[in-house]
Amino acid sequence: MSAPVLAPLAARYATWLGLPAEQTSVPEADPGQVRAMPVVLRMERGEPPARTALLEAAATAALAVCLDERAQEGGDWHDAVSAWVAGHIRKVARRARGAHWRAVQDLPGVTIDVAGAEARALLPGRVAELPKEVARLQISGSDLPADEPGPAQEGLPLLLLNPDVTMTVGKAAAQVGHGTMLLAALLDTEELAAWQRLGYRCAVRTATPRQWAALYPADPAQAWRERRVVAVRDAGFTEIAPGTVTVLAQWPCAGPGR
Repeated sequence: MSAPVLAPLAARYATWLGLPAEQTSVPEADPGQVRAMPVVLRMERGEPPARTALLEAAATAALAVCLDERAQEGGDWHDAVSAWVAGHIRKVARRARGAHWRAVQDLPGVTIDVAGAEARALLPGRVAELPKEVARLQISGSDLPADEPGPAQEGLPLLLLNPDVTMTVGKAAAQVGHGTMLLAALLDTEELAAWQRLGYRCAVRTATPRQWAALYPADPAQAWRERRVVAVRDAGFTEIAPGTVTVLAQWPCAGPGR
């Protein structure tokens, strides 16, 4: 495995889509032990970002934390990232602006800017031990309108949102972050190095019904082998039913969905 810290994801993925929906709802652990990655979305009141660019920034930031050299064995972040990946890779997106956005820059994490839209993924940890700079941020209450980003850039991994599922920008940000992590977990060393050279950038789009039908993995192993597609199946903590496939992530290749 080229990304050892993500190895538990690769081990789980092969059977995940084959489980009945009710089995994908992960029971809540002891509240004091639940771990999550905070993903902070910059949403200034006067100059809100474009929705698609913000989702692309969030997707890249989440993966960048996991593959940062500090998250590898022997690094300062390794224990925190490993403990989180070994369980449910829960993410909680929060919004910030002004002084609150500046405050979270001092916490361990990675900030990504895509066309002026900024997201910062923070080091995962126990939800009960959130830093005050994060705990005070709002989780819900704001959204962004759909935009028209145009065709996805060729050569970038493509993250397709389910056209039949409505998600807030915070929920979608968490889901595309899951998508980049699952994709990276299955790549070989050369592919992962190529993605690193691109800064782990990706394209996020809402799938057309045709794209979704063409890429949807009835057989996860076959979908990866033939079309380089992985699927994010939600655990049902918030907004949508457990077992819902929210995102299809495709490594760049020729295929029916591109």
